[in-house]
Amino acid sequence: MKLTGLLPAIAIAGFAATAVAGEMPTIDATKYGYKEFRMGILGGENAQDRQKTYECFIPLISKMLGVPAKIFVAKDYAGTMEGLLGKTLDYAWLGPSGYAGVYLRDPKAVKPIMTRRQPSGALGYHSVLVSRADSGISKMEQLKGKVLGYADPNSTSGYLIPSVEWPQMGVDPENYFGRTVFSGGHENNVLAVLNGDVDAGVTWTSGVGEWSEGYSSGNLRKMVDKGILNMDDLTLIWKSNLIPNGPVVVQKDMPQEMVDAIFAGYRWVHENELECMEGVVGGEIKEWVRIDHSHYETIVAARKAKIEAKKKQGS
Repeated sequence: MKLTGLLPAIAIAGFAATAVAGEMPTIDATKYGYKEFRMGILGGENAQDRQKTYECFIPLISKMLGVPAKIFVAKDYAGTMEGLLGKTLDYAWLGPSGYAGVYLRDPKAVKPIMTRRQPSGALGYHSVLVSRADSGISKMEQLKGKVLGYADPNSTSGYLIPSVEWPQMGVDPENYFGRTVFSGGHENNVLAVLNGDVDAGVTWTSGVGEWSEGYSSGNLRKMVDKGILNMDDLTLIWKSNLIPNGPVVVQKDMPQEMVDAIFAGYRWVHENELECMEGVVGGEIKEWVRIDHSHYETIVAARKAKIEAKKKQGS
């Protein structure tokens, strides 16, 4: 399936946020029956690292909403998705494919409320395929018959987009590679490349900024900032077309006043607690912008097509 119409959708979605000064905007969520705010965090990275990243953010969210905020780190993407579907989570920051997976199972479960704009102005990011620099592998042609690492079956950049774009290049992942594996997340997938467990692996990045820094944001940048990756050890093999940045989603029945408070609060944190916000997002962003379901219709269609194709193969 070709991702037609994707770039125009990214270009027009959202609206600019202005600088936010003064005191943090707050709301009393207890008036809507909230006793706490349960935040789902995607798996695929060391749970302790994720909790440490959010240490500065949780008190800010608690103050923002007037109830204790708690984070729940799932072992994989599916865990967070199930938490949203089962209403044991109020919030999550998903990848586009993760949101599509939730939407296709229950369109009334959650609603996207905002996403990040890159420093370049784009509302998207990229999937990239990398190999170990000393492997001698620098082209897709050299990966024929080799071992490929995916991040997670519910990851957009770590599975869905490569599986859609590569066949358009004449590369059928099912037959081209000698073997494909899921490494259990983006960080684990890059580590698998570095350790020689896979010959190449896909991950996500802003695709803008300096290669030596892991670009401006994304998994590579987070790994560089944590001191567990030197970009000289990797070679870039392939970069995808622009993918819509993943949405912050909340339960669909969340009152609009709370949605507005979260959006205003995130803008405030970005303007006033920049180091904390950059830790949460894994690098630099320009601003937060509002979006809705229409921003992800192309990704929903792509994921639906993959599901239907698998059903046909199994029949």
